[in-house]
Amino acid sequence: MVEYRSFLNGDPPQLVRLWHECNLGRGAAKGFTPDALELFNFSQPYFDRHGLIIAHEGDKCVGMVHAGFGPDETRSRLSHELGLICAVMVHPDQRRQGIGRELLQRAETYLTRQGAQQIQAGQSRGHDPFYFGLYGGARPSGFLVTDNNADPFLTKTGYEPSQRIGVYQRDIQQTNDPVHFKLIAIRRATELNITDQPADPSWWWFARLGRIDSLRFNLGPKKGGPPIASVSVVGLDAYVNTWNARCIGLVDVDVHESEQGKGYGRALLVEVSRHMRQELITIAEIHAPETNEHATKAITGAGFTRIDTGIVYRKA
Repeated sequence: MVEYRSFLNGDPPQLVRLWHECNLGRGAAKGFTPDALELFNFSQPYFDRHGLIIAHEGDKCVGMVHAGFGPDETRSRLSHELGLICAVMVHPDQRRQGIGRELLQRAETYLTRQGAQQIQAGQSRGHDPFYFGLYGGARPSGFLVTDNNADPFLTKTGYEPSQRIGVYQRDIQQTNDPVHFKLIAIRRATELNITDQPADPSWWWFARLGRIDSLRFNLGPKKGGPPIASVSVVGLDAYVNTWNARCIGLVDVDVHESEQGKGYGRALLVEVSRHMRQELITIAEIHAPETNEHATKAITGAGFTRIDTGIVYRKA
């Protein structure tokens, strides 16, 4: 008989086994150990064991769901208004027995009891408390289309797509960098500076990117002044066994509002790719919502190709 309970300290090895046997697609890291779950999930200051619900049959973990919350507008504490279904999976041998539906209902109950007014399935920028560096690639971006079982399950349980996020990659060892007069002009007038954190890091930044290898690249005027465009580069060490390459994620791209649409985002991505090529990085990945035309144009203009789609769902 299948039973359900909250997370216990002895569960990580079983959760890692479940993860690797669920065939979550190209966007899921492979070959990692329980230490990775500890780093990205359990050691987070906001981790709540009651939000991670386990389905077990005897001594075997056959399913799990993980629910949580993102930060408020100040990024200094959690906001409980929007509840998040961060992960849900059932072992292939136990599917279509109602386990996934029961797990999801229990997660929804947990979120509403914590104060959630709405529930979102799949994480997104600003609403991504867990699995950074383990699911999604560069960052958690909904449930990926290549995670074949996610969409049929979520739509069947009452969720509707609310956002689509493009997943783009580039082999930066290929030296055919885009050439354009605007890019040449920007390169002559700007320079790339590297720091280990944003100028004003928040509690949310320290909780997530502050604990993993990351650098902040800032493109600013050579004559001095604040950055025009910035991006964080994170190491994706857990994906080496998945993609058979050294890879990085480009996240939290920001272009000054007055300079958007002028080519600075594209120039930044090209310059970062050149820099990381010298570090023998092979693959760079970046995500952008389909509705963000400036970001999509900059990404494709910098030589990136779309390879996947993340879908964020809301409870109907």
